[in-house]
Amino acid sequence: MFVATLVASGALSQEDIADAVGRLATAGCAPVDSKWLDEGKAADIFFGFDPVAARAVLTGIGERVDVIVQLAEGREKKLLIADMDSTMITVECIDELADYAGIKPQIAEITERAMRGELDFAGALHERVALLKGLADAAIDQCREERVVIMGGARELVRTMKARGATTLLVSGGFTRFTGPVAEEIGFDAAVANVLEIADGALLGTVTVPIVDAARKRAELEAAIEGGIDRALTLAVGDGANDIPMIQGAGLGVAYHAKPKTREAAAAEIVHGDLSVLLYAQGIASAEWVVR
Repeated sequence: MFVATLVASGALSQEDIADAVGRLATAGCAPVDSKWLDEGKAADIFFGFDPVAARAVLTGIGERVDVIVQLAEGREKKLLIADMDSTMITVECIDELADYAGIKPQIAEITERAMRGELDFAGALHERVALLKGLADAAIDQCREERVVIMGGARELVRTMKARGATTLLVSGGFTRFTGPVAEEIGFDAAVANVLEIADGALLGTVTVPIVDAARKRAELEAAIEGGIDRALTLAVGDGANDIPMIQGAGLGVAYHAKPKTREAAAAEIVHGDLSVLLYAQGIASAEWVVR
C-alpha cells in the first residue's frame, strides 16, 4: 500500500482531495481511502499501485499544495539527515559572511553555480574561502547572530522526530562555527561540517581537509545504516547538487525548495511549504508536534 500526503500552504479543500482521488483512479493507482491529518491543511490518500504515476498525476494539484508519495509502511522515519544552508536555515552562510568582507555578489555567484551542480563543489569551496582571507574571526559570530534565521518547521521537525525515538544529524558543506550553534538551537543530536582555519584573529583563507562534500554526506547516511538503522526508515533533505547522493540513498529523499538538478534527482520534493511538510509526510498531525 502507498500513501500520497497532500499539504497545502494555504487551504486544502475536500474538492482538492476528490480531485486527487479521481486522478489516481484514472491513472490506475487504485485509491482505497483518504483521511484528514489536519482538516483544511493536510490529508492522506492511500492507494494500491504505481507510485511513479501517482506522483506524476498529483503534481500541480490544488493551489500551493505539496505532495509526498511513498510506501505507507515505514513512513515514520528513525533517522533524519539534513543539509543546513537554505534547508534548515534561510541563508547561505558563506554568502552572508562574504558581505562582511564586501564581496557578497562575487561569492554568491560561485555558491549558486556550485549548488546547481555547474562547478566542482570542492574547488568552489576552496575558491570562496580563499577570497575571505584576512576577514576578522569576530565577523563569523557577528554574521551568525545577525543573519542566520532558522527555517520554518525546522525545530518542530527535529524535536518531534527525536521525541519519537529518531536520530537527527545535521550534515553541512558549510562551517562548524555556524553548524554547532544552529544544531544546538534546533535540537539535532550531532552536526558535521567544514572547519575554517584561523590564526591571529583572522581567517587564513583555507579549510581543513578532507572537506565535507557530497560523498561525505552520503557516507554519513551509510554509516548510520551500517549502525543498525534500516535504510527504508531514513529521511534525507537538502536543496543543492551536493545533497543528491544522500537524497538518493535515503528511504525518503526530499528536495527542499531545491535547485533543478536536485529536484530531478529526488523522489519527493517540497516546493511551497516549510519543513513541517515532512512531519505530515510521516503521518504526524500538528497536535502531536513538539514545538519547544
